[in-house]
Amino acid sequence: MSRRIAKLGRLIDRSRPVTFTFNGKPMKGFAGDSLASALLANDQMLVGRSFKFHRPRGIMASGVEEPNALVGLGVGARFEPNQRVTTTELFDGLSAISQNHWPSLEFDIGAVNTALARFFPAGFYYKTFIHPRAFWKYIYEPIIRQSAGLGKPPKEEDADRYEHFYAFADVLVIGGGVAGLMAAKTAAEAGARVLLLEQSRHWGGRAPVDGGEIDGMAAEDWIAATVSGLKSMPNVTLRRRCMGAGVYDHGYALGYERLTDHRPGTEGPRHRLWRIRARQIITATGALERPLSFAGNDVPGVMLASAMRDYVVNYGVTPGQKVVVVTNNDDAYRTAITLKQAGVDVLRILDARATGGGDLMAEARGLGLRVDCGRAVAEVSGGKRVAKLAICAQEGSGAALEEIACDAVAMSGGWSPVVHLWSHCGGKLDWDEAAALFRPDATRPPIGADGAGFVLTAGAASGALSLSEGLADAAEAGKMAAKACGFKLKKGKLPEVRDLTEAPIAPVWMMPANAPDELRAKAWLDFQNDVKVADVQLAAREGYESVEHTKRYTTLGMATDQGKLSNINGLAVLSEALGQAIPQVGTTTFRPPYTPISFGAMAGDARGPLFQPIRRTPMQDWHAPHGAEFEPVGAWRRPYAYPRSGETVHDAVAREVKNTRQAVGILDASTLGKILVKGPDAGRFLDMIYTNMMSTLAPGKCRYGLMCSENGFLIDDGVVARIDDQTFLCHTTTGGTDRIHAHMEEWLQTEWWDWKVYTANLTEQFAQIAVVGPKARAVLDKLGGMDVSKEALPFMTWAEGSLAGFPVRVYRISFSGELSFEIAVKAGQGKALWDRLIAAGEDFGMMPYGTEALHVMRAEKGFIMIGDETDGTVIPQDLGLDWAISKKKEDFIGKRAQARSHMTDPTRWKLVGLETPDGSVLPDGAYAVAEGVNANGQRNTQGRVTSTYYSPTLGRGIAMGLVLHGPDRMGEVLDFPGIDGKTYKAKIVDPVVFDKEGEKQNV
Repeated sequence: MSRRIAKLGRLIDRSRPVTFTFNGKPMKGFAGDSLASALLANDQMLVGRSFKFHRPRGIMASGVEEPNALVGLGVGARFEPNQRVTTTELFDGLSAISQNHWPSLEFDIGAVNTALARFFPAGFYYKTFIHPRAFWKYIYEPIIRQSAGLGKPPKEEDADRYEHFYAFADVLVIGGGVAGLMAAKTAAEAGARVLLLEQSRHWGGRAPVDGGEIDGMAAEDWIAATVSGLKSMPNVTLRRRCMGAGVYDHGYALGYERLTDHRPGTEGPRHRLWRIRARQIITATGALERPLSFAGNDVPGVMLASAMRDYVVNYGVTPGQKVVVVTNNDDAYRTAITLKQAGVDVLRILDARATGGGDLMAEARGLGLRVDCGRAVAEVSGGKRVAKLAICAQEGSGAALEEIACDAVAMSGGWSPVVHLWSHCGGKLDWDEAAALFRPDATRPPIGADGAGFVLTAGAASGALSLSEGLADAAEAGKMAAKACGFKLKKGKLPEVRDLTEAPIAPVWMMPANAPDELRAKAWLDFQNDVKVADVQLAAREGYESVEHTKRYTTLGMATDQGKLSNINGLAVLSEALGQAIPQVGTTTFRPPYTPISFGAMAGDARGPLFQPIRRTPMQDWHAPHGAEFEPVGAWRRPYAYPRSGETVHDAVAREVKNTRQAVGILDASTLGKILVKGPDAGRFLDMIYTNMMSTLAPGKCRYGLMCSENGFLIDDGVVARIDDQTFLCHTTTGGTDRIHAHMEEWLQTEWWDWKVYTANLTEQFAQIAVVGPKARAVLDKLGGMDVSKEALPFMTWAEGSLAGFPVRVYRISFSGELSFEIAVKAGQGKALWDRLIAAGEDFGMMPYGTEALHVMRAEKGFIMIGDETDGTVIPQDLGLDWAISKKKEDFIGKRAQARSHMTDPTRWKLVGLETPDGSVLPDGAYAVAEGVNANGQRNTQGRVTSTYYSPTLGRGIAMGLVLHGPDRMGEVLDFPGIDGKTYKAKIVDPVVFDKEGEKQNV
């Protein structure tokens, strides 16, 4: 049984007992315990069930690599599934429940899958769930959905809050073990600003447990002194419980800090997501011990040797009373020695190497421990905990030489450097045959924008596994990082360390080496997803030669631990099955985050009202008191109409349209996108962005333009104004501003990175007010300050000047077909200018109008609207906008796509107007039906309504739509079935139904 040891436990405070529950059962621990150590202290060996076969699972590791011990933590609004007990700090009142079982952890009906294992080999779902086809919807899919996942999602809204934090450093060091501390100290002493992150609550990594002396001090004392020195340096920031989650381009990194997980309910954010920019990044992330692959290596009580050592030294807990240690390297001897000194009965050390180990083996034998060299585990037996172990020859086929009754097994298959962060941004790896590990290739680091490497590794993360090598490597990494940042290095000597002599590791990927099929079928690689050695070998036989394909076929490394324990062993087994060297097989792709991070941390404050903050124009507070009914447009709320007392919204829209057509209206147009494009290559850039030519536009002039995606489809439109020789202002749709700005930046940064162009989204820097109607000029003349006559300010030009004392830029552009002036003023002056315009307009019958009146007027003029006439499949030619596509330009985004056969197909639907015989309004989105039915038995269609309104100007319904051969079918009548059961008839007409000659905009 597992139990608490009386005297050991350097991290726990025995004077502070803690109570908690597991599956409702009260248990006790101490302050400083992890949930894992407390469970073991209470002899809770069984903590979960595996995903596929529901096999009993116990605690295997002591850190982030733990694949088995996942629980649901908390209750109600603070419930969180899939939390590792190994990284969860114990606190009073903690509530944990096990996962993936029914009806209980001890008796799980899903365990029947183990008996049916022969029917569930690797990839069985690909072969099973395709026949018969009808079974998928009613049998297969419901069963799969019911079985999917490990934990249960929370049912209540998260009670905690989260935040994002932005940080900048010269050198970011990820990992607070002795190597990380050494690298940070070296870089900081050179003068660099250093940010040091450590994912656990303690500094020093494994060194305090593994022992050793540094500069004549115990490792723990050296760590304390170094941390104290770093804390005293003003250029160093230290953060514990902060995991380096990912490394990205341009020195960008993410940190995930758990602030109050160990103190739930404490004031302040629970998690913090660090967004870090660093000139150099050092990953001192250590190494992870690998398990050994032998039959029964998943039975609760089989544990990594280093983890067993951690529980004894850090928490005073032994996972067993009669322990067998099995290894292929010297490090596991430390566990055997630690257990022996703690009073635990170590029955045997099985060393797969024929000649055994070095100094540590001698020390173990000196303590009276029996070491059997060349020996292996044939099979571990037991159900919910280890019962016995069969010993065999490593080079044999599993014939049992001896059986030992035991209750725990400590295994060590060697160590793998944590290369995840190094690899996130393209760092390459080399296979070290002698050490049996992948190590970072320092000659092929992640490359920054300047062509130089910006990520270094330190210590065990570099493959330097001994204490002396790790510290020397870390000091060198600190020097290189500081030097790359431009700091002058200070001379200093390396700490003095005496390493023990160790024998070389013997790569052991299967135990025993010649294990028969029945043993390979019980040797587990991925403990959470139930992937066995036999599964990987089957994948190889079935042609999955790529490690990435094997991963997906078997689900190896696809569990919540992302293969931290399974990947190297799995690819070694694949290598053997394929008859290829391990470097040829390669590794799977390492992707961030390094360990899971909470959705709350990713969202930060972006929840509730802040999930998508409502954007406000400078005139927002004026609209509501004046009766505005709002509609969402992107992140904005724009006035839809201004109904007066006793007036319906429909009546208000009609009044606003008529008044604007006959007198003058005023519109808050501040939400329209305004993107500044500036630089020597600005004209050249816009020629590529727009379908028509912009580089020839003269300063002071405006031009309507269209933008297409690389697939040729229309994505936005708007008016471009040229400010000066190198500056353009591009107007976009309200909802498309951010998307179009990102579109521009993507092309600039990825394709035309050497063009001298700068873009900025100025939408909220300016208020924009449209004064529209035949009396618009009179209103501006009353304000005075600048000449807005037809001669001074012709259509499609702009001018700067002053109106009522406000510095403004006035554009003569129109989306209504009326005389129109769009006035841009600094946002801080927008409300004041609006008030002056309202006051000046009273004598001319000015009324505000909303977006619906705007849409009605643009439809009367046959102007398109992005999102109405377009849906992601429409090209400019469909809308009769061929005139806006340059015939002179060699290229623009979408040009080649529009030459494809599908784009030039004469049967593409074209834009037309639609008019009902009785003046009624067509249903929005209604389809025009044609003769016959398609293969699914549905009516054939030949068009659809894109925009439909009641026109107060004409006193009848108007509509636009896309129709097969539409422009060639003027006068034809089409049928449009509505969802109300009626069929509406409409005649194909010209889209422009008002002022076709455009005289009104030039009054």
